[in-house]
Amino acid sequence: MKIREYLKSNRVLIFDGAMGTMLQRNGLKMGENPEIFAFENPDILKDIHKKYLDAGSNIILTCTFGCNELKLPNGYTVEKVIEKAVSTAREAIKESKSDKEKFIALDIGPIGEMVEPIGTLSFDRAYEIFKREVIRGVKSGVDAIVIETMMDLYEMKAAVLAAKENSNLPIFATMTFDEDGRSFTGCLPESMVYTIEGLGVDAIGVNCSLGPIQLLPIVKKICSISQLPIMVKANAGLPEIKNGKAIYNISPQEYLKGVKKFMECGVSIIGGCCGTDPEYIKLISDNISNTDIRRIKNRYISAVCSPYKVVKIDEPKVVGERINPTGIKILKDELMIGKKDYAIKLAIEQTNSGADILEVNVGVAGINEKKSMIEIIKEIQAIIDTPLQIDSSNLETLEAGLRYCNGRAIVNSANGKEESLNTVLPLVKKYGACVVCLTLDENGIPKKSEDRVRIAKKIIKRAEKIGIRKEDIYIDCLTLTVSAQQEEAYETLKAMREVKKLGVKTTLGVSNISFGLPNRQALNSAFLTLALDAGLDLAIINPNNEIMMGAMLSYKVIKNIDKGCTKFIENYSNLDDKKEIKSGEKDLESSLFEIVVKGVKEDAKNKTKEMLKNYDENYILDEILIPALDEVGKKFELGEIFLPQMIQSAEAVKSSVEVIKENLSLNTEKKRVSKGDIILATVEGDIHDIGKNIVKIMLENYGYNVIDLGRDVSVDKVVEKAVEKNIKLVGLSALMTTTVKSMEKTIFSLKKRIPNIKIFVGGAVLTEDYAHEIGADFYAKDAKSAIEIAKIIL
Repeated sequence: MKIREYLKSNRVLIFDGAMGTMLQRNGLKMGENPEIFAFENPDILKDIHKKYLDAGSNIILTCTFGCNELKLPNGYTVEKVIEKAVSTAREAIKESKSDKEKFIALDIGPIGEMVEPIGTLSFDRAYEIFKREVIRGVKSGVDAIVIETMMDLYEMKAAVLAAKENSNLPIFATMTFDEDGRSFTGCLPESMVYTIEGLGVDAIGVNCSLGPIQLLPIVKKICSISQLPIMVKANAGLPEIKNGKAIYNISPQEYLKGVKKFMECGVSIIGGCCGTDPEYIKLISDNISNTDIRRIKNRYISAVCSPYKVVKIDEPKVVGERINPTGIKILKDELMIGKKDYAIKLAIEQTNSGADILEVNVGVAGINEKKSMIEIIKEIQAIIDTPLQIDSSNLETLEAGLRYCNGRAIVNSANGKEESLNTVLPLVKKYGACVVCLTLDENGIPKKSEDRVRIAKKIIKRAEKIGIRKEDIYIDCLTLTVSAQQEEAYETLKAMREVKKLGVKTTLGVSNISFGLPNRQALNSAFLTLALDAGLDLAIINPNNEIMMGAMLSYKVIKNIDKGCTKFIENYSNLDDKKEIKSGEKDLESSLFEIVVKGVKEDAKNKTKEMLKNYDENYILDEILIPALDEVGKKFELGEIFLPQMIQSAEAVKSSVEVIKENLSLNTEKKRVSKGDIILATVEGDIHDIGKNIVKIMLENYGYNVIDLGRDVSVDKVVEKAVEKNIKLVGLSALMTTTVKSMEKTIFSLKKRIPNIKIFVGGAVLTEDYAHEIGADFYAKDAKSAIEIAKIIL
C-alpha cells in the first residue's frame, strides 16, 4: 500500500519519535552536527531507526533535518549526506521485525537563516536550497517528504513549492507554534492551513513547540478548519535543563492521553518530537493502531490571509482599489522610475480606513511589470498585515504575484475566453488562490443578465473540473457606466442575484458605474447599497471615501450582520474628534514618530532630512526615534504587531540614523556618543544565530554599539574581546540543548576574569530559572527584553 492510499484508509499513520534525543543517548556530543554524527556512525543511526520501526512506526524520518548547504560543514555535501541517510533507513526497514507497512520520509527542517523581510535570505535562494534537498531525496528513493518545525510561513511556502515542483511524492507540512497560539514570526495556525493546504500538500499540522496539553488548543484550531489529514508530533512536555541536558517531564502514559485527545479532534497522523523515544511510540502503537480515526468534515469557508491576519469571506468585505496606476498620476510616475513610496502610503491609508483586502495593480506601459509586482508585494508585506488581491492582465506578472505573496491571495482576473480559462485557472489552482472571474468572452460583455450568467456557468464548470472550489470563485458581473450604457447597468444586479444561486461569490468594481457624471459619490453609494442587497461579497472601492464606507457599515447594520450595531457605533461615536484629527496638520515630530511605528524606511529618511533643518540630532534620536521604538516594543508585547513589523520599524530607524550620521560627519564639532558597547555571541558548538541577529538590529537602533562575535564562538574569544574592549554587558545565545553547557562555561570564565560584568542569555531551550542557575544575571526572552536589560546596565 502506498502512503496516499494509507491516508485514505481508516487507520492511524504512526511516525517515529525524536532523533536528536536518541542520538544524544548514543554519543552525540555538545555542539556536534547531528547529521554528520549519523553519517559517520551509520550503525548507530540504523539501530535507532530499527527501534522505532519495531516499536510500531509506519514512517521513519531520514536524519537530514539540518542537511542543507548553509548548515553542513566543509567536506560534506547535501547529496552525500542525504544519500547515506536514505540507504541507512532502507537497511533498517529490511532488518526490522515489524510486519507493519513501512515507509521512509525525507526530513526537511528550517534553513537556519531568516527569509526576507525579517532576514536577508531571499525567497528564491531559500527555494533553491530546499530544491537541492528534494531532488537528492527523490533520487535516493524516499517515499514521502516531510517539511517540519517551520516558524516562518514564507520559508514554509518556499519549501512546499520546491517539493511540489521537483517531485510527485506525498508531502507532509508542519509548523511549530508558541503557547500564545502563534509561531515565532507571528503566523497564525489558520494562516498556515489556508496557505499551505492551497498549495496541494497531502497532510498538514504541527510539531515540536510544546507538550500535548499546551498544544491541544492549537490542534483544535487546525482541526476545525482543515480539509486534509492532520499530523501532530508533540514534545514530551517542556524541557528543564539539568547538567546541560534537556529533561522532559511528560511520561509515555501521559503523552498517550494527549494523543487520544488529539485523535478526538480529528488527528489521524501521530508521532513524537523532542524528548520522545521508542517507548512512547510503542505505547501509541499498542493502544491506537486499530482505533478508527474520526474523519474531519469541516464546512468549507472561503478565506484569504497574510501570516498574521485571516479574512473569511462570510459577509461583505472591502477590497481597497487604490494601488492601481489608472487615474493616479503620482503612482504611475513612481512606478515608471521604480519607486514604491506612494504605493506603500496607499496601502497604509487604505488599511487604516478599513480595507479588508488590498488590490495590487502595477500595470504601466514601458516598465518591467513582473519585477515591479514582486517588489511592491514584498514592501507591502513587510509593513501591512492585510491580505492581497493581485490584479494584472499579464500571466507572468500574475504568477510572480502569487509566488511571492506571503499568504493566500485572490487573482484578478480570469474570464470566459478560452485563452483565459486555459492559462489563468491552472495558475490559480497551482498556488491555491481564490479567483475573480469576469462575465465576458470572445464576444465581449453581454448586454443581458442571462447571457452573463451563462458565461459564469461556463467558468464555474471549467474551474471545478481542475479542482477549484465554488466557494473560491468570485464572479464579477461587470459594472457598466450609466452615462454610456444606462439600460445595461441594472442588468449587472439582475445577473448577480442569479449568480449567487450557483453557489459562488460575487465581486464588483463599484465606482465604474459613475464615470463621466457629476456627484459621482451619490451614484456610487446608491449602486453599492443595491449591489450589496443583490449579493455582493467583495466590494472593490476606495476605503478612504467616507460615504462609501458609510454605506457599507450602514448596510451591515440593516442586514443584521453588525450585531448590536457594534462596528457602526465604534466608527461613528467620536466622529467630531476624528474629523478634527484628519483635517489638522500633524507636526514633523509626530509624523516621524508614526513613520517609524509603521516601518516606512524611505519616509523616515526623507522626514529626518527635513527635521534636521530645525532640530538637533540628539533631540531627534532621544525624543522621537527611541520613543517610537519603545512604542513598537509595547505593541509587540501586546501582540498588536509581530516580528516582521518590529524589524521593519528598526530598519526605518536605521535609515533615519544614517541620515543623522551623514549630517554629523559634515559638522565635525558635533558628535553623537554611543550609549555603550555590548558583545553578542552564539556560544561554542551552536550554529544558530537567528535570535541573536534580531537582538543586534534592535540594540543598534537604540544607540548601542554591538560587537557581534558571530556563532560557534569559543569561550576564550568571548573573554578576550570583553577584556580588550572593557565590556560591561555581554549577551549569549544558545538554541541547542547540547550547547547550554558551553554557555555555562562562558559565563563562568567571564565572571572569573571580569567580576563586575553583567551577562544576559536567551534561546529557545532556556528558561528564566535555568538562566540564573547557570550564572547569568538576566534572561532575555526576546529582543525587547534585551533592550530593557541594556537600559538598566548602560
